[in-house]
Amino acid sequence: MAPPQGQMRPGRQLAVLGFIFVVLYLLVFFSGGASGGWKDRLEPRLGLDLVGGTRLTLEATNSIGGKPPTSENLEEARQIIESRVNAYGVAEAEVVTEGNRNIVISLPGQNRELTDVGRAAELRFRKVLKAADGSGAATAPTAAPTPAPSGSASPAPSGSASPAPSGSASPKVTSSPGAGGQGGGAPAPSASATPSAPASPSAPAASPSAPAASPSASAAPVPQSIQEQRNAVEKKVGPAAWAAASALQAPADLTADPSLAEKLKPFGALSPQEIAVLTPQMQFNVPTITCAQLDKRPAASITDEKQQAVACEDGAAKYLLDVAKVLGTDVDDANAVLDEASAWVVSLNFTGGGQDKWTELTREAFNNTGGACDQTALGQDGKCRVAVVLDNEIVSSPEIQGVLTGDSQITGNFTSTEANKLAGQLRYGALPVTFEAQEQQNVTATLGDSHLRAGLLAAGIGMLLVIVYSFFYYRLLGSVIFLSLVLSAALVFGALVVLGRQIGFTLTLAGIAGMIVSLGVAADSFVIYFERLKDEIREGRSPRSAVPRAWIRARRTIISANAITLMSAVVLYVVSVGTVKGFAFALGLATVLDLIVVFLFRHPIMTMFARTRAFLSPRVSGLGRALPARSTEQDSPRTSRVKEA
Repeated sequence: MAPPQGQMRPGRQLAVLGFIFVVLYLLVFFSGGASGGWKDRLEPRLGLDLVGGTRLTLEATNSIGGKPPTSENLEEARQIIESRVNAYGVAEAEVVTEGNRNIVISLPGQNRELTDVGRAAELRFRKVLKAADGSGAATAPTAAPTPAPSGSASPAPSGSASPAPSGSASPKVTSSPGAGGQGGGAPAPSASATPSAPASPSAPAASPSAPAASPSASAAPVPQSIQEQRNAVEKKVGPAAWAAASALQAPADLTADPSLAEKLKPFGALSPQEIAVLTPQMQFNVPTITCAQLDKRPAASITDEKQQAVACEDGAAKYLLDVAKVLGTDVDDANAVLDEASAWVVSLNFTGGGQDKWTELTREAFNNTGGACDQTALGQDGKCRVAVVLDNEIVSSPEIQGVLTGDSQITGNFTSTEANKLAGQLRYGALPVTFEAQEQQNVTATLGDSHLRAGLLAAGIGMLLVIVYSFFYYRLLGSVIFLSLVLSAALVFGALVVLGRQIGFTLTLAGIAGMIVSLGVAADSFVIYFERLKDEIREGRSPRSAVPRAWIRARRTIISANAITLMSAVVLYVVSVGTVKGFAFALGLATVLDLIVVFLFRHPIMTMFARTRAFLSPRVSGLGRALPARSTEQDSPRTSRVKEA
């Protein structure tokens, strides 16, 4: 028995569909990112094959140890780079290996900046042991005031040996809200053997890995290739300069000894590659080695966590850094968030073992265990600072204000884009291979334009044939097919524009193919519904009562067919890469929107048609031979028998 007609209110469902359209196109014309004229606001974000884009080649370099990259390392690096690029949004990026050394990145949009995705992103947390002037000015270390910590509002006095770096809005390393407390307390035994007394001002920072007169920061053997490069540098600067640099125990005062300034002058002419092979003590103590040289060292120059390192902050403050006791692998997750001061920071969640290491490091810094940090490296409150080092760059070097037992934050005056970029680099891990950016070029879409025109022409001809056949075979019902396809196309188009602005979805030729396939699936659902309607009428029911019964039975089949298509799209999206992923996303999106049209337009509009006289005419409705040659007033076989009696 057919359900009562009073239960179906087609006007309400059509009103819901209208509300969805109004909201969607308000987002299209007035949401964030909408700019320009009305035509510009209706343009979706197009892919590399349609509008061209940017292509960058990254060449893998040998590691500091001289080992060439393996194919496994290259593939791992490709996957990490692809994850970093995709973190910007669904942008149809192509990341492929080329040969045995190159990775090629292709991204839609002209003049895109891609070099950062090839950074090694090796994260190290190191205590700041000593600070000196890295600008190249001749200053004495004894005249250096205490450097202001990262983010300090008070500028360093002129002539400071360690200019105050600008960084985060907060000069402290802080715990995330809800994390463990902080406090001093008695220092716990350190895993590293630190000396029991502070070093003298003229001696290098107290560290078991930095003997005063040793040219190396560690007892570990120096690789032969590095030693050969050092020998070449020694030959270039001359024996006198090399001997003078090796004898330095602290940053030299060139104003007090003009002859020493002349001896050390050749180090100022060394290239960043040559500076990178020098020992950390030599890089720090020689004042003619400036931050301009140190900042341009090749990637992976200071990634060895067992060695001390030298790095600069803001291009002027040169720091001698301790061995790294917390690494990027100790970070479980990283996210860009706004802190209490509405400044962008990167929140770090450590692993279980990483949290223990981080707590121990902050305890050492807070208590200045063994006096490892000398006066030039202490913050304004007399506490050690911990430098957050990403590759060769110090992101920030805040003063430790307590023992941190919970999650923490990296601060550094970040913008939203910079914070999200850094969080993505840390989240997906460091690259196992170092890269150098080669030629970056813009790619035109001449071939894509011709393919697009051919594809749209084929799609238009196909849709025209479907509509002509629908009107020929189904007549009035063909108008339902036509209107449903138009509404589906309008929903899909609006969704493309909005998703392009919000998540970076980019339409490519593969995506267009996915949408065309989805329209074929939508047309199949019409056939299922209309043929089920004919079956109900052949069984003796009137068109008015057959419509709801046909909908109930056809609905299951329609939902099942679309669910299978949607699951296929999801699986294909998860396991695929590149343009295939775009095909899957477009197919899934169009399938979901088709279901919305099925429930909010096709069913209610058929209910409204069933109440019209035209629908009861075989020639007009398209039901044809399914309608019996009898009075249309008959509602069912049971009603017919009652009247005959």
